[in-house]
Amino acid sequence: MDFKKALEQVNKFSKNTLMETLGIEYTEIGSDYLVATMPVTSKVHQPMGLLHGGATVALAESVGSAASFLFIDPEKFIVKGIEISANHLKSKRQGLVTAKATCVHRGKTTHLWQVAITDEEGVLISLCKITNIVLSK
Repeated sequence: MDFKKALEQVNKFSKNTLMETLGIEYTEIGSDYLVATMPVTSKVHQPMGLLHGGATVALAESVGSAASFLFIDPEKFIVKGIEISANHLKSKRQGLVTAKATCVHRGKTTHLWQVAITDEEGVLISLCKITNIVLSK
């Protein structure tokens, strides 16, 4: 896999989507992981001025789904999320969060990703799990 081309592809797919609205940018890819960042501004706050859990989950689902997409043949298959869970461990008011989706299981029909969302110092903000189903077109 051409990692640079794959990153360009997922960032291009984000145009005019929720990912663009939230400022999500895919930044790094490896053989079993994908990394994305999201700025924490008032656009992703809940009323108390903290990072909204829903925005955090949207980041986790975005990076986990994009990771599955990168590891299938898009001419033959599609990927759909079927389950996501999140444990929010720490709040954040501003700055940047980084989500790293690491492959736990990549089978023929299901993919399981663990998504660790950290702050600029590497402190864990949320830990998420996403399961995707791989379907024939």
